[in-house]
Amino acid sequence: MNKSDLVSAIADSSGLSKADAARALDAATGAISGELAKGGSVAITGFGSFLVRARAARSGRNPQTGATIQIKASNAPAFKAGKLLKESVN
Repeated sequence: MNKSDLVSAIADSSGLSKADAARALDAATGAISGELAKGGSVAITGFGSFLVRARAARSGRNPQTGATIQIKASNAPAFKAGKLLKESVN
């Protein structure tokens, strides 16, 4: 399912127009992205939690040359599925 399929599914199930559903989806993803950019987390009860995980600096290898390189520490977005989502999948 891609974004346009998701917008169509939201519009069908909520009675919104596709344009309104697209704006709602963009607003939701924007709010989640904004909170994660600030280092926070977003929990949706029953669905899951979006959070930021810190990655430590580490050494790696350049696949072309085999040379050892240093990979900087970074933050990565993560998702942890909630109980109801896990149960609906299984």
